[in-house]
Amino acid sequence: MHADATAVLTGWTPTSPAAAEARDRTLRLLTAGPVAMSRSHRAGHVTASALVLDPTGGRVLLCLHGKFHKWVQLGGHCEPADRTLAEAALREATEESGIPGLVVDPVPIDVDIHPVACQGGSLHYDVRFAVFAPAGATERVSAESEALGWFPPDRLPEPLADGTTQLVAPALAALRRRTAEPSDQT
Repeated sequence: MHADATAVLTGWTPTSPAAAEARDRTLRLLTAGPVAMSRSHRAGHVTASALVLDPTGGRVLLCLHGKFHKWVQLGGHCEPADRTLAEAALREATEESGIPGLVVDPVPIDVDIHPVACQGGSLHYDVRFAVFAPAGATERVSAESEALGWFPPDRLPEPLADGTTQLVAPALAALRRRTAEPSDQT
């Protein structure tokens, strides 16, 4: 997964100046080697998260996080079985939403670095992806969330975690690209 993270971030065109700075800092973290993907890395570690959209882009799925009691996108730590960052984000979104059939866009929509309490205090170098729910998807609250909810992108709930709002525009752009692609049907 370390090689995937390095390749994905090296080839990625950031969606904002802040994302560009976070990408560069994350690439510097990755020079520590595969340990930078593990929560045991005290200097910080790479995580993966997902902003889940319904098929129309009219709603985004957020969770009320059980530990810090704010609405946030789905996501978390990379696991040894994850082969790619996109796969980690998809796994986390599926686990935390309970929605089968989610589809991840493999191109990140943001990178954000923020402090967390794990390992006695560390940094999450969070690579964020757009994930698309199938029509009629029904969410199921996991043990990590107090609640899940669908919200219009221009009316997100409060209290909202820092950095969540900045995901909406690039996620909607990813959805537009996806729906504009020609079908592979012949």
